[in-house]
Amino acid sequence: MTTSFALDREQRAWCAELRALAARRLRPLAEAGEPGRVNRPLVAALGELGLLARVLPADGVVRAMDLCLLRESLAQECTEAETALALQGLGACPVALAGTADQRTRWLPEVVAGRAVVAFALSEPGAGSDAAALELRAEPAGAGWTLHGEKAWISNAPGADLYTVFARTRPAARAHGVTAFLVPADRPGLGGRPRELTGGHPVGTLTFDGVPVGPGDVVGEVDGGFRLAMRTLDLFRPSVGALAVGMARAALRAALAHAGERHAFGGPLKDLQAVSHQLAEMATRTEAAALLVHSAAAAHDAGEPGVTGRSAMAKLYATETAQYVVDAAVQIHGARALEKGHLLEHLYREVRAPRIYEGASEVQRTVIARELYR
Repeated sequence: MTTSFALDREQRAWCAELRALAARRLRPLAEAGEPGRVNRPLVAALGELGLLARVLPADGVVRAMDLCLLRESLAQECTEAETALALQGLGACPVALAGTADQRTRWLPEVVAGRAVVAFALSEPGAGSDAAALELRAEPAGAGWTLHGEKAWISNAPGADLYTVFARTRPAARAHGVTAFLVPADRPGLGGRPRELTGGHPVGTLTFDGVPVGPGDVVGEVDGGFRLAMRTLDLFRPSVGALAVGMARAALRAALAHAGERHAFGGPLKDLQAVSHQLAEMATRTEAAALLVHSAAAAHDAGEPGVTGRSAMAKLYATETAQYVVDAAVQIHGARALEKGHLLEHLYREVRAPRIYEGASEVQRTVIARELYR
């Protein structure tokens, strides 16, 4: 008997193809990019290879399982390509889910082709994990609004061409007074600056000094932006877990190879019980994380109840597992894993952020506990 989240032969073959493609075509482009800046040749390649079309398909149905398999597979070979793909999907997903026909026609083909870089602008200096506390103001102006305030820790900022911006249209209404707007980068009053974070991803701050937006820029419903943001994050949270699983698999593979080749105390490291038991624990936790991620993705795509809690569980367990597995792999390797340019040195820097963004681990536990009582 197979379960709803078991990968079939076609899916496994696709994952192998994605890993090979990432190593052969995408990794060289990633290595040629400038850390902390949008890598446009890499984004264009994701479009050319049809990978962005799997994230944002023409039928408008964003499938969590495809997203998870893409992120897990790419992360095993090239985390930069995985991140570039995920950020395109995250920024454009609200348009795919709730955008007008004009918004979809104008922007989605450009994003899918890799010609337009997009960003999801939700977090603020005082509203990270508590996203409902955002303070970016949308003040009425004629038939539209002007945006005033700041966004922080926005991936792809300030180098994106388009931002999905969440702003407050009803003061003091928390989650019930937020609206999503599409804001092109050339709008007057929009500024930004890059921020340097561990991992080298393109991340920045955006400033809004009376940026004009109109009814045609609203994504979904006025005052319905928070629900749209949460709907987007419910879809993407399992795939953050998939990214973590991909990094864990890469670290485990490196640890297995090293422990089989490296000799100490009269034999290979794998013959030492302390090492072999560690490898067994790493493999077991990684497999459990993968199953949880695939199960949450399958539940989302099937429209099953309880997706919010299952997505939170997948992100929580997979990201915490990846942190453990990467750290254990570094320990097995010893000092060589700390050298600049080593795979594990790279993964050690990359693995920390997923436990924070799109809802920190503590927030995921809060979400899970809340869902248990629904």
